[in-house]
Amino acid sequence: MSGAQQKVISLYPAIIGTPKPFLKWVGGKRQVMPHLIAALPGNFNRYFEPFLGGGALFFELQPVRAFLSDTNDELIGTYAAIRDNVGGVIRHLKRHRYTEDYYYQMRDRNPARLSPEGRAARMIYLNRTGFNGLYRVNSKGQFNVPFGRHSNPCICNDDNLRLVAASLAGVALRIASFEHVLEFARKGDLIYMDPPYIPLSQTSNFVAYQKHGFGMDNQEALAEVFEKLDRRGCYVMLSNSDVPWMKRRYAGFRIRRIRAARCVNSKASARGPVGEVIVTNF
Repeated sequence: MSGAQQKVISLYPAIIGTPKPFLKWVGGKRQVMPHLIAALPGNFNRYFEPFLGGGALFFELQPVRAFLSDTNDELIGTYAAIRDNVGGVIRHLKRHRYTEDYYYQMRDRNPARLSPEGRAARMIYLNRTGFNGLYRVNSKGQFNVPFGRHSNPCICNDDNLRLVAASLAGVALRIASFEHVLEFARKGDLIYMDPPYIPLSQTSNFVAYQKHGFGMDNQEALAEVFEKLDRRGCYVMLSNSDVPWMKRRYAGFRIRRIRAARCVNSKASARGPVGEVIVTNF
C-alpha cells in the first residue's frame, strides 16, 4: 500500500466501503487501477483531475482535498447534483424504466429544462441503458447514443451513490478545460490527466465526448501543461495510447507501458487488449 493510500484511509474513517464509478465511461480506469496505484508518488498534497470522466482513480483514493473538472457540463452537473442532493437524484432515477420507447423519449428531452437532480438522473439513466455505455454527442452537442440491449441494467445503485456523495463532500467541481489547472496547482500537488486518447488507427478514433473533439493540437497543448506543472514541482501523471508520438513528445519523462482491454470498436473481432502508457515526472 502506498503512502498516499495510507493517508487517505486514515483520514476517512466515516466512509465504509469504496465508492465505484457510477457512470460507464470509455477508457475507464478500473481495470488498470493496479498500474496507476503502483505509479503514484509516496505522498502528495492536493489532488487534481482535469479530465474527470468516470473518476475511477479519485474514487479509489478518496483524497482529502480534491479539485475535479471537465469541459463536459452535463458530467460536472451530475457530480454536483449527487454531491449536493443525492437523495433527490435517487428519487428521480427510480422513476425511470428500461424500455426502448422510453429511452428515446428521455434522450430527446432537453436537459436544460430539468432540475439539477433530474438532469443528473437522466444522464445516469441514458448511460446505464444506452449502447455499450457510451457518452457521445453530435456536432450540436446533443447526446446521440442508440438504445442498448441489456439483460438487466442497474439503473439505480442507492448504496453506491450515497458512497459517491460522501466522497464528493467538500470537493471542488468545475466546468473547465485542462489548462485551468495551472491557475491552482502548486508544488507537491498531484495532477492526474486522462485525456481522450490518441487513436491507434484512423478507424479507432473516438473523441466525441464534446462536439469539438480532442485533436493533436490539444494533445500538444496538454504536453506543454504537463511540462509547466513539472517545472512548478507538481507530481504529474498522464495516461494515453502507446503510440510513437507519445514516446517522442514525453521522452524526458518516465513512460510505463501497459496493456488494457478496450471494447469501443464496432467490430467485436477488433476488441481486446491494446497498448497504453502511463507517463510520470517522478
